[in-house]
Amino acid sequence: MHKKLQVSKYAAIKCLLSSYLGLELSIYTNSIQRECSINQNFPLSKGRDNNQVFYITGLALQLAKYEKIPAMEIASAIASHLSANSVGVFSIQIVPPGWIHLKLAHPVLTEWLQSLTESRRGGYILQGGQGGQGGQGGQGENFSQYPMPNALFPVQYAHARCCSLLRLGERERLITSEDAIPWLNNQQELRFYHPTELCLISELVKVVDELECSDSSVLVKWEKVALALSQAFENFWRDCRIWGEIKANSPELAQARLGLVLATQSVLRRLLEEKLNTFALWEL
Repeated sequence: MHKKLQVSKYAAIKCLLSSYLGLELSIYTNSIQRECSINQNFPLSKGRDNNQVFYITGLALQLAKYEKIPAMEIASAIASHLSANSVGVFSIQIVPPGWIHLKLAHPVLTEWLQSLTESRRGGYILQGGQGGQGGQGGQGENFSQYPMPNALFPVQYAHARCCSLLRLGERERLITSEDAIPWLNNQQELRFYHPTELCLISELVKVVDELECSDSSVLVKWEKVALALSQAFENFWRDCRIWGEIKANSPELAQARLGLVLATQSVLRRLLEEKLNTFALWEL
């Protein structure tokens, strides 16, 4: 069964799954030489369906070239061993001619989302919006002294919108630093159901994978990455209400959506400050 340590140890979902597949590879291969050769281009990519978080690996197809064994046979062997050692972490599907699909379990995805929020909860936003890291971006500060590229305005706007929603959520006691975010329903599934909130989760997974797992030799277009995340957030905010009827009739959903806002704010801030070398403004 999965343990919370597994998620907290790996900041990116791709890193978590790679650890499982790396173990499978070490068990399956017969020589160090073959293992090293295959590991140089470890095949694992995120699936394109935004309604669920799953990854596709061509590990069996790659091994088949070395072992002279049908890829489907290798995939079945890998899937069997993975199933026995990853209960509660992901479900497995084998797709011809030998692809392995790994679908992340909702409780594990919940732990990952929670890990994104924990670095910000109890900080400046949930303390009434006073003072950011290093004194940057506190309320009432004159932001005109910070030049901002026009292309990054949508990213700054999305970050500031997140901050505004979180301050309002704190004032209305929907989100606090003490209470757990109710991500899951009674069936241990994520409360989210609207396509745009599922798309936002998928985009967050993709961005954190880029932040943590990108090959240093590959040039990542961080502005494009940040703009895609900010657009996913705007779509979510357009379609998924938090206040009014949702707050009154489904307070747990309202809290979970605020948790998603907090996770988004955390990742946007990291992109702005670490990758785009600009201030993450708390208000505009």
